[in-house]
Amino acid sequence: MPAEQPTLPVTTAPELPRLGSTVEYEKFLDCVHCGLCTSACPTYLETGDENNSPRGRIYLMRAVTDGRLEMTNTVKRHLDLCLDCRSCETACPSGVQYGRLIEPFRVDMQKAEARRGNDAAKGWFNRWIMYGLFPYPERMRWALWPARIMQTLGLDRLAEGVGLTKLLPQRLQRMQSQLPRLQPSTPRFPDVLPAIGPRRARVGLFTGCVADAMFSHVNWATARVLQANGCEVVIPKAQACCGAIHYHSGADLPALDFANRNSVAFAQDDLDAVIINVAGCGAMLKDYGHIAHEVAPQDHQQAEQLEKFAHKVRDISEFLAELGPIKPTGEIRLRATYHDACHLVHAQKIREQPRDLLSLVPGLELIPLVESEICCGAAGSYNLTEPEMSDRLAERKLANILATKPQAVITGNAGCSLQIQASIRKAGHKIWVAHPMEILDLSYRGEKPSVG
Repeated sequence: MPAEQPTLPVTTAPELPRLGSTVEYEKFLDCVHCGLCTSACPTYLETGDENNSPRGRIYLMRAVTDGRLEMTNTVKRHLDLCLDCRSCETACPSGVQYGRLIEPFRVDMQKAEARRGNDAAKGWFNRWIMYGLFPYPERMRWALWPARIMQTLGLDRLAEGVGLTKLLPQRLQRMQSQLPRLQPSTPRFPDVLPAIGPRRARVGLFTGCVADAMFSHVNWATARVLQANGCEVVIPKAQACCGAIHYHSGADLPALDFANRNSVAFAQDDLDAVIINVAGCGAMLKDYGHIAHEVAPQDHQQAEQLEKFAHKVRDISEFLAELGPIKPTGEIRLRATYHDACHLVHAQKIREQPRDLLSLVPGLELIPLVESEICCGAAGSYNLTEPEMSDRLAERKLANILATKPQAVITGNAGCSLQIQASIRKAGHKIWVAHPMEILDLSYRGEKPSVG
């Protein structure tokens, strides 16, 4: 009889994680498909396509997660077009946490693309600009020096006039068109700034990355307002980017690394709050606990530490409202309108506090803005990755702004400031785009703005 052949072990490829597996499935079920979110969704307002509405996207994500629908390029396109502005969360009567659906789902989408050899993180723009430049304020400062020189000499307008900027790749053209008139360089922060008068609180100031490089004057205005309100301000040197640039584009592990670095940098038990003046960064910092659960659900200690940090995070207007602001006395005679940054009004539910603070400023006339809560089209890096929809929303926002005939537009987010000032400049208008803390700072110091 022939010798019995040995049985060879059967090897199978490891099962790939199911798309959508990192999303808490019960969160899909919170949506009852009532459609009340559609009138609040910017992309639905612009396209009228149900697939570009929040409930449509939830249906698509759930169908893919269930295996009832393939992740085709068409499905991916509808999900990519989402601004993640979270206006649907404000409109939803069922409390659907849309951000906790679209963000981890996009991480899964990115990982699935990488497994197919389409890793966006390895493209030149993401590798060198999005991930290699934006999250690092020192690199950003160096990169902005040529722009400062060109603006000082007027060479930027000359380059635009003769069409030289059109030789740049499209995304670099977009970046150049968004660049504001850069303010003079500010001194570096010391480790601690003392309170003015009796100390009422001790706070940490989160300075950010792009915001720190382009809007350091806003960080200084924020610090001075805090000092004027009796706060000792601590500025840790070890703090880093909030991680939103990475997480919202599907790069979860680098985002989690930034989160851990920030929780360590601000790990001082005597801090009453960690203050942020950028709406997008604030929403990200407050979501650190959720993100830890989504990225590393098995690491309970890490999630606990990040949740503890997140509970201390306060937007500057939110914090001052809780503390009880000292009334500023300097008159600021300006006709202004206020734009609600999406990640302030929708993600953080902060609506009245900035308006209440601005109402304390003598002489400031605040004109209500139609569709104030509709996204301006900035949405982090969205205005670079989705230029057509971003421009449509920017034009919609600009029309509403111009209808108020303002001397200034006030908003609490760096991305909104960049988007709105670029739209204003492109349309040939001269309107100051300011942060609420710039207005308050001038009033506390008794100084006048350079407009009006």
